[in-house]
Amino acid sequence: MMLVLLASFIGSFGAVFLKSGAQKLRFGLRYLFVNPQLAAGVFLFLTSSGFYLMGLKRGEVSVLYPMVSLGNVWTLLWSRLFFKEPLTRAKMMGVFMILVGVFFIGLGAETR
Repeated sequence: MMLVLLASFIGSFGAVFLKSGAQKLRFGLRYLFVNPQLAAGVFLFLTSSGFYLMGLKRGEVSVLYPMVSLGNVWTLLWSRLFFKEPLTRAKMMGVFMILVGVFFIGLGAETR
């Protein structure tokens, strides 16, 4: 579970770097390859996928895959912190439902 939690955390930073890179994006394919923020975002997503795969190797996909949605919670926090995006009531309700859902799915995990 810890590997998947780490994967969601790292992946959420990938989204931050992708947005930062997208804000500086110009037209033309060559700009995609010289944009360090975009490269960092892709790298972080790939890294998070590696941690996710390691977690899946040892755990139940029915429990671990829903935990990936915690990346949405982290991303919401980072978007507020780094981009000053508003935290609306609807977003907070969505975060609450994600956390409750992950909690209940975690309760259904088999203990070994």
